[in-house]
Amino acid sequence: MTIHIPSRILGFGLAGLLAASLGAAPAARTSKHAARGVTCVQCHGKSGKPAAVPFRQCQGCHDPADLAARTTQAKPTNPHQNRHYGTQTDCTRCHHEHKASENLCLPCHTRFTFKVP
Repeated sequence: MTIHIPSRILGFGLAGLLAASLGAAPAARTSKHAARGVTCVQCHGKSGKPAAVPFRQCQGCHDPADLAARTTQAKPTNPHQNRHYGTQTDCTRCHHEHKASENLCLPCHTRFTFKVP
C-alpha cells in the first residue's frame, strides 16, 4: 500500500522539523532582540548551524562598562561588576534568548536573588 502525502503538507512538516532541529524559539515567544529588529544572523553569524553567541559578539552592542554603571544600585551587589569576572562576565552565563535566563550567582550566593531578564 502506498501513502500519498501532498507536497505542501510534507513541506510544512519538514520546515517544522528543521526549525525544531535548529533550536528555533517557539513561534508564540517573541525574543527581545527580534522585537527590536535584530536578526538571528546578526548574533549567530551565517554558519548555518546553531551555535552559542560569543561574549565579544554581545559586546558589539552591549558595553560591559555601561551595563555595570547602569546596575550600580543592584542589591546586595552589582552582578555586572563582580569580584569573579569584573565587567567581563559572559552575558550568556545568565541571559538566554531561547530558554529561560538564570542567576549564575545563586548556587553559591543564596542571598543574591537577582531577577535575570
